[in-house]
Amino acid sequence: MPATAVALVVAAGRGERLGSGGPKAFAELAGRPMLEWSIDALRQVAAIDQIIVALPEGFEAPQGTVGVTGGSVRSQSVLNALAAADPGASVVVVHDAARPLVSAALIEDCIAALDEDGSWDAAIAAAPVKDTVKRSADGIGVLETPARSELWAVQTPQVFRREALESALGRSQAELAAASDDAMLVEADGGRVRLVLCEGENFKVTTAADLALAEQLLTGSSELKASGV
Repeated sequence: MPATAVALVVAAGRGERLGSGGPKAFAELAGRPMLEWSIDALRQVAAIDQIIVALPEGFEAPQGTVGVTGGSVRSQSVLNALAAADPGASVVVVHDAARPLVSAALIEDCIAALDEDGSWDAAIAAAPVKDTVKRSADGIGVLETPARSELWAVQTPQVFRREALESALGRSQAELAAASDDAMLVEADGGRVRLVLCEGENFKVTTAADLALAEQLLTGSSELKASGV
């Protein structure tokens, strides 16, 4: 496992679909701001020496982390956070605050996968797609049905060799704005990206229903730990 890694947490989203009345990362989840659940998991990973959080303007980072102002698009937030990272960190972990169910074990698996043989530029959490997927250009007519066996739903954490991520984030502003995740930029830059199977719950909180489910799962997990089960 790499000796030095830095974690970048993307927490600058407005969360309009959640309807929380404020930034999504600060919506209350099981008695705490959603952001803090991801921070807890990252703190449990021995390889991570620094945690930097990309935040909405005017918000403060959790104690023990470094806060930076996020950008108008995801990739700009990552770029802003990376600029504040320890220059000695050779591995970068990027995680969305909107995935509060992430486990330390999954983060460690992604870091280990990146370091396994030195040939990968990124290792990303993902799960096989369970539903049949149709492709449509206009949202009406079906163009094709891709083979489900070849499709994976991408998540975070996503772990990168620092030089690969820095190079990818140097692409044009139009490409940065269009990217839905950072691994996409590394792929476009010619990098090799490896999938890491996520077997547990690690869904993205987007709606009020997602928030309620996450709270149920987190509360249930806390109760089991308290009872010693």
